[in-house]
Amino acid sequence: MSQYFDLGDETLWNPSNGASRLFRRHVPVFEAELGLPSGIGPMENDECQIDPVALDAFVHALLAQHRKAGHAVILALSEGFTATMLVLAERAGIRLDWARLGTLPAAFEDVQVSADTGWPVAEGGGAWGAGLRERARELGRRMPR
Repeated sequence: MSQYFDLGDETLWNPSNGASRLFRRHVPVFEAELGLPSGIGPMENDECQIDPVALDAFVHALLAQHRKAGHAVILALSEGFTATMLVLAERAGIRLDWARLGTLPAAFEDVQVSADTGWPVAEGGGAWGAGLRERARELGRRMPR
């Protein structure tokens, strides 16, 4: 069995029921964290419609939050969900301006202090987002349409 995440008549993702269930359980957690709707509609008859306008705003806010996170556990917990959302956004035709996102101030909100330097530990240094983009590319190759 599988479920469909659709944008109009186009299927963006057709995961197994288990993968879909786990993903959909993460959605309200991140909606609450960001204070925004994700654009991921309810699953009805194994089909879910995606609102591209809400998805666009949500993914940009998700990436901004990821950029500000300086805590290894927060990054680890959010990376898989964020990468999955990036694949859906790409398939929905949402354009992400990685250069602009990388210039957002990394005003860390939740930080993990490094034992060596005492400074917040941030992902990727100067190549912010490179690891996340690579994870999304790899995941996109494995996510069935």
